Amino acid sequence: MTEPLLIERREDRVVATLNRPEKRNAIDQDMIDALHALCAELEADPRTLILAGSETVFAGGADIAQLRDRDAADARRAINATAFIRVNELPMPVIAAISGYALGGGAELAYAADLRITSPTLKIGNPETGLGIMAAAGATWRLPEIVGGARASELLLTGRILNADEALAWGLVSSIHPAGELLGAAHALADRIAANDALATRHTKLALRAPRQQHPDIERELQAELFESDEKHRRMTAFLNRKKKS
Repeated sequence: MTEPLLIERREDRVVATLNRPEKRNAIDQDMIDALHALCAELEADPRTLILAGSETVFAGGADIAQLRDRDAADARRAINATAFIRVNELPMPVIAAISGYALGGGAELAYAADLRITSPTLKIGNPETGLGIMAAAGATWRLPEIVGGARASELLLTGRILNADEALAWGLVSSIHPAGELLGAAHALADRIAANDALATRHTKLALRAPRQQHPDIERELQAELFESDEKHRRMTAFLNRKKKS
């Protein structure tokens, strides 16, 4: 049986490649189970996560054959949404390297990432209403946070599919790279993250994800912890020493 996720583990990051090429990387129950298992690993041992697909398709959507047979009880279980929330709430940053098609549930998995980069072949959007359902795995609340309410409404109510240039202009992705260089660009982002203090990175992500009403109190408490850390003193001392020598 083919593994739904191909996982490469490094000391400071994990690369998870969606691996259902015969189904255009459609997200089925096995892939959801694999995402949960990976999240459990990264919750226990925090590292940056890079999510990737192939050069032609990130994820073509949820598996329609399974989706067609799901009923109201399945909808209330929020099968995909629960996994994507867990991805979004991982302690360290999540980078989505999106090439080709990212539709429906595939787009919603990308929305759950902290950073999204793409290739010029990107086609991203949520055509769910054309299939008699709605985008219910995070798009209705994540998209307004990412691109604003007006643009989120246009995407979700019309089923419009964005290309790479449109996604960049709308702020849905942060950069475009040739397909063959996309994973390298994701690793370059992970390298920059790895060069920083892991706890400071985790606290920054936590503050970014906190509801508005928790600010500014959450920054004060997280910063207070960082101010007492050995790593803060070590890094600042090294900075001052370098400055003296320059």
